[in-house]
Amino acid sequence: MKITVTRIAKKSDYTIGKMMVNGKYLCDTMEPTWRDLRKEGKIWGKTAIPEGTYQVYVTKSRKFRRWLPLLWQVPGFEGIRIHCGNYPEDTKGCILVGWNKHRGILCNSRAAMTLLMNEITAAYGKEEKVEIEVRGV
Repeated sequence: MKITVTRIAKKSDYTIGKMMVNGKYLCDTMEPTWRDLRKEGKIWGKTAIPEGTYQVYVTKSRKFRRWLPLLWQVPGFEGIRIHCGNYPEDTKGCILVGWNKHRGILCNSRAAMTLLMNEITAAYGKEEKVEIEVRGV
């Protein structure tokens, strides 16, 4: 299964993207501010991960106390998950899912997370590997 996040709006406090699963639109995403890591460096919890392709595993999050997607081997980052949230401060470096109906806010995040987890569970049921490609604008 291939998840693709294409970043479409890089704002000063957050980054908005579109999430596709196997080429089909699923929802919108919110991440921290995109920074050129070679020039600006990383600010913990406030920097979007680098563009690239990463394996995704569903593991139990100690913080959220539930099973969530974890991006594996993101250079310079650890513990990057896809999870629910509505505002830029909810990202803490991770990818939030929902629908971007209002500037700087994701709506119906839990519903989007349920859709994504259903897709991942179905892929695991078919013994497919799950990966995510994060693309720039």
